[in-house]
Amino acid sequence: MSDPSRFLLPHISRMKGYVPGEQPKQGEFLKLNTNENPYAPSPLVLERVRQACDERLRRYPDPDASGVKSRLSKLFGLPVESILVGNGSDELLNLAIRCFVGRANRVVIPHPTYPYYEKLVQLQDGLLVRVNFEEDFTLPREFIDASASMTIIANPNSPSGTLVSNEMIEAVATGTEGVVILDEAYVDFSDVGGLQLLERFPNLIVMRTMSKSFSLAAMRIGYCFAQPSVIAGLAKAKEHYNVGLLAQIAAEAALDDLQYMKGNAERVKKVRTDLSSELRRLGFEVWDSAANFVLARIERPKAADIYGELKRRNVLVRYFDDPRLRDCLRISVGTDEEIAVLIEHLDEIIEKR
Repeated sequence: MSDPSRFLLPHISRMKGYVPGEQPKQGEFLKLNTNENPYAPSPLVLERVRQACDERLRRYPDPDASGVKSRLSKLFGLPVESILVGNGSDELLNLAIRCFVGRANRVVIPHPTYPYYEKLVQLQDGLLVRVNFEEDFTLPREFIDASASMTIIANPNSPSGTLVSNEMIEAVATGTEGVVILDEAYVDFSDVGGLQLLERFPNLIVMRTMSKSFSLAAMRIGYCFAQPSVIAGLAKAKEHYNVGLLAQIAAEAALDDLQYMKGNAERVKKVRTDLSSELRRLGFEVWDSAANFVLARIERPKAADIYGELKRRNVLVRYFDDPRLRDCLRISVGTDEEIAVLIEHLDEIIEKR
C-alpha cells in the first residue's frame, strides 16, 4: 500500500514541526527551560478548581468564557466586545493568522523571536519575512513593511527578554496597511504594555496569557484585545467550546486574587536581577530582560557544551541551534534556591573548562 501521507497538502508536507522546550518524562530535573513560573498558582485558584470537580464536568463550558471576560473588562476598562478568551495565546495567534493571512501573504516578524510564529504562517502557506534585530535587539526602520498582511511583535521578546519601545510599535502600526499583533505574553514582568494604543490604532491586536505570571501554564488560558469588529471576526473561527470549565474557573479565581500574581511577579523580577548579576560575574553577556527569563551569551566554554553538561547534571536550560543564538543560553527565572543550584553547577563547569 502506498504512503497515505502523499495526500497531505504540499505546503504541509514541506513544513518542519515546532519543537517546544523539553518536558522530561521521568527523573528529577531542575527545569529552567520553558519559562514556567516557579511559584504555585493562587490558593484561591486551587480551592475553586477542587470544588468544581463535581457533576458540572458532564456539561459543556460557557462558549464565551463570560466570567473571564467580565473580569478582564473591569480590570482593563475595556468593553467585553473587545475581548476574546482562548485556549492559550497560541490559539489566539492561530486564529488571527487564519483570519488575516492567505496564501503568499506577507507576514513580517523580527529575528530571532518566538519560533512558533513560523509554523502558524506555514500552515496558511503565507510568506514569512524575517527582519533581523539589531545587535542590541532594537528593531531597524526597515522592519516597517507597508505591504505586509500581518506584522508580529513579541514584547517583551522571546528569547531575548528585551523590549520594543511604544514609539516603534506606533511607527509599525502607522506604517503598515495590515494587522499588527502585539504578543505580550511576558508583560506582567515588565513596566510597559500596549493596551493604551488600541484606541488610536484599529489594526492592532494585543495578546496576553495566564501561563506565565499567573502560574497557569497547564490550564491554557489566553486572551486578546482588539476592536469589536476584529474580535467578532476572530470569534467566528474559534472552536465553539475552546476553553474548558476548569480553565475558566481557574482564570476567574486568578483574576479575583490579582495581588497574589503581582507579588509573585515582583519576586521573579528580584531573582531575575540576581541571576543576571551572577551570570555576568561568570563571564556571560546578559541582555537586560523584562521577562521571566534571561538570555546569556558566552564564547568559552561553548554554550552548547554548557547546555549538555547541565543536562547531564539534570538541569535544563534552553539552547537554540540558530546562528544568531549559537553562543547563547536562555535561562528561566526560578526560585532563589533553584538559581543557587544553577550557579553552583555553572561555577564548576566554567572553572573546569
